[in-house]
Amino acid sequence: MSDRKHPAALPFLFFSEMWERFGFYLLLAILQLYLTDAESGGWAMDRKAAVDIFGTFIAFVYLTPFVGGLLADRKLGYTKSIIIGGILMGIGYMGLAVQHLTVFYLSLALICVGNGFFKPNISTLLGNVYNDPRYKARKDVGYNIFYMGINIGAFICTFFAAYLRNSINWGAAFIAAGIGMFLGVIIFVVGLKHYRHADVLKPEQPGDMPLKTIFAQVFIPVLVVGYIGWVIPGNIFGTDSTDAFIFACLPIIYFFANLLRKAAGGEKNQVKALLAVFAVSIMFWAVFKQNGTALTTWAQYYTDREMLAAIEKPAKGLYLAETVSNVTDSVVAYDHEFRVIKNESGQPQRELGKNVYLKNVAPEKMPAEGESVSLFNTELFQSVNPFFVIVLTPLVVAFFAWLRRKGKEPTTPTKIAWGLLISSLSTFMMVGAVYVCSNGEVKASLWWLVGCYGVITLGELLLSPMGLSLVSKLSPPRLTSLMMGGWFLATSMGNKLSGVLAAMWDTYDNKMNYFLVNFAMLGFAAALIFVMLRWLNRIFREHTQQG
Repeated sequence: MSDRKHPAALPFLFFSEMWERFGFYLLLAILQLYLTDAESGGWAMDRKAAVDIFGTFIAFVYLTPFVGGLLADRKLGYTKSIIIGGILMGIGYMGLAVQHLTVFYLSLALICVGNGFFKPNISTLLGNVYNDPRYKARKDVGYNIFYMGINIGAFICTFFAAYLRNSINWGAAFIAAGIGMFLGVIIFVVGLKHYRHADVLKPEQPGDMPLKTIFAQVFIPVLVVGYIGWVIPGNIFGTDSTDAFIFACLPIIYFFANLLRKAAGGEKNQVKALLAVFAVSIMFWAVFKQNGTALTTWAQYYTDREMLAAIEKPAKGLYLAETVSNVTDSVVAYDHEFRVIKNESGQPQRELGKNVYLKNVAPEKMPAEGESVSLFNTELFQSVNPFFVIVLTPLVVAFFAWLRRKGKEPTTPTKIAWGLLISSLSTFMMVGAVYVCSNGEVKASLWWLVGCYGVITLGELLLSPMGLSLVSKLSPPRLTSLMMGGWFLATSMGNKLSGVLAAMWDTYDNKMNYFLVNFAMLGFAAALIFVMLRWLNRIFREHTQQG
């Protein structure tokens, strides 16, 4: 990366973001496993409670960047916000190693707040660095390289997680996430001289909504209405946290509806088009973010995780293999849905039997009595998506470059529509998996899960970076921060919905129907955007001729 092609800031921002995402994705890979683990020091929670916590956490993680971005824009500046955010997240990760419920929730809250300061502002700072006329033409390439850093962090973290929890305990894996985050902050501070010039505050412009107004119209109502949702007796939408979240979304939806109503004539269509894309993207995130919940459950109990003999020895040497022995012993009791059976006092029951993994191993795969089998750790499957991102990104970029040369490159809204359609097909891979394993009577091949991740990653590459690109290209300049916040809010709502859907896993006797519901949701969202596509493309072309 010579100075002539890319700014000197890029490697520092790349590695800061890589280590930050290392910690974040390490947590996501093991959070449900840790919460439901009843055998080696986890919380032994019911799966429904665990996925509710997971969904609520990832919802708030994407809610806070809206506030963090605005505060950095107008008050704190980007570098200060990134350092504060990184330190808060590092403390939060390490706090998770303490086995105390209050400390656990406080630590998750610190990670959410820290992420709000870190995530939107490091991306903005990178964009500002590339606004230099020498580098402006390479901005997209810069973002692609940066996105690669995110996925390298996400890819390597699960190997650390598996190694540390196999060789030490869960706490060691969380401490590693914290160390990764602090490493990211140190790299960021070392490179400060390369991007201090790009840390430019954006004072309020005429027509901008003052911070006080945003807090009065959005955040105070969100807290009040969310609290009402939490304390209402009984559950309207299944759990207190879901009630609180859905109630809290109402003032936000009202705020954006009002923004649309008050938008000047020329801006109305732009805001309307962006809100339409936000609405359909909610469905994408609701399905995509089940990788940490429903698909983790599938990997843990329904997937044949047996290692090939060729890699078994090195994997064992590196503590990257889970060993299961075919012996009768005192084990935690599970029901036919692979849920921990608990006694009256809520403690996991034990019974004389075999390891839960062996419950649905095909007879020909069953190790002989007294023999052991080496398995891939469940969290390692969380590296499949970032692996595909790393492999497929250059191919997707090259494909669109080839189309551009032929003058046939689709517009950003068209790419998003295709992204949704391709993502919907990934759920069919899981329908196939349920079919071949007779609804979990025997374990399915791991290639079904790998295939599902491969297809949805292709959809993600057309939708996720394109969504951010669309917001930056189509937003009226005075509303860019708010509309970027809108994209994060849509992601947040989708993330919460993913937890709500995953909580229904145990209610489906036939898991095929669970994945068909996911297909129906994504298929409906894809159909909706294809119906709107001509209108979206017209607005897009009208307002982006200059860019």
